Amino acid sequence: MDVYEVSNREFKKFVDATGYITEAEKFGNSFVLEGEVPEQTRSTISKAVLGAPWWLPITGADWTHPAGPYTNITNIMDHPVIHVSWNDGLEYCAWKNKRLPTEAEWEKACRAGKKDRLFPWGNKFTPNNTHRCNTWQGSFPYTDQGTDGCIGLCDIHTYTPNAYGVYNLIGNVWEWTYDWWTANHQSYTGTLRNPTGPNTGTDKVKKGGSYMCTKEFCYRYRCGARSSNTPDSSAGNLGFRCAADLLPDYLNK
Repeated sequence: MDVYEVSNREFKKFVDATGYITEAEKFGNSFVLEGEVPEQTRSTISKAVLGAPWWLPITGADWTHPAGPYTNITNIMDHPVIHVSWNDGLEYCAWKNKRLPTEAEWEKACRAGKKDRLFPWGNKFTPNNTHRCNTWQGSFPYTDQGTDGCIGLCDIHTYTPNAYGVYNLIGNVWEWTYDWWTANHQSYTGTLRNPTGPNTGTDKVKKGGSYMCTKEFCYRYRCGARSSNTPDSSAGNLGFRCAADLLPDYLNK
């Protein structure tokens, strides 16, 4: 498992080398949190997501323009790349000779080998009153007070890694996994050992929650929590990290 989420800096290397165009760029829009949209853009918007009015479909929002055409990534190169679909993540990982992690791999990395652990570091969310991940503090979706040290997204290096050395597995951005979604994610293989998900589906599993999560509204910043999106979906709180199979020792020499 990669220790970091893929950053804008690393994704730019991929795009520069390959000329890759993300699905958000092809579609011409992506979803952005209303409070992050520049006023000159917000005044032109007349639509929102039904049941989630804080999500605005912004024309021109993509990985290089995270809140629309008046924004850029110049000063946030170490933020996780966003507005990337599952398909985009698959292409990047393949370029790195890696792949997206399965849900089971992601959970094992999150719990750092422990059983039934709520968070990457243990079962208390703020041990010694210390924040260890980036979530929302305040009245969602109006004010993020940033008492965890971050307002909005934070750099991929922020906070202390877990016992496996992995950073930001919960909070910050949702992370794509390889698996197709099913409601009972332990039912599809007939075994609890390294399940790999159903063979087909319509949505892909995403894990970890994001900076927009609060316990009152979206308590999904837990190792076992999960959600889903279609493989071509993108949003301002959705990214990924890569994983790879270990080679036998004789192939590493």
